[in-house]
Amino acid sequence: MPIDESRSFLPVRIAVLTVSDTRGPADDRSGDTLVERLTVAGHSLAARTILKDDVPGLVAQLNSWIDDPAIDCIITTGGTGVTGRDVTPEALEQVQEKSIPGFGELFRWLSFQSIGTSTIQSRACAGVARGTYVFCLPGSTGAVKDGWDGILKDQLDIRHRPCNFVELMPRLQER
Repeated sequence: MPIDESRSFLPVRIAVLTVSDTRGPADDRSGDTLVERLTVAGHSLAARTILKDDVPGLVAQLNSWIDDPAIDCIITTGGTGVTGRDVTPEALEQVQEKSIPGFGELFRWLSFQSIGTSTIQSRACAGVARGTYVFCLPGSTGAVKDGWDGILKDQLDIRHRPCNFVELMPRLQER
């Protein structure tokens, strides 16, 4: 999609949350991949942490970052599958005011190109909570690449045409 070079790039302050019962800072490859991509694109890493698959803990962290004026957007990786421990979408449901269903739909369409029908196991999702975007990606590095390269890289660039999420940020809390 076209980038309007006549517009100035506006860095987005992004928090990265890895949701995993097994990963730590030394082996968080999906989190590392996401941080590398967002910083290369010119955005700011506002915060980063790893939490276990636990709805109350995830909700508390999401609420903390949503209420932080230094964070514009949260991207999670992990916890979007269908097993009993996968609870990231349930945590998002507790904090979001509006869902962005097209994000998950487009993610699965893009992912289908790489992994075929296995993409049906993904519950990638997104929403808006008190003026902050929250995007929930699966925990594999391939999924992070699909989500960032295929959707978020453009939608978090104010120069992307015909429209993008960044230009809507000042209006997210309109009533």
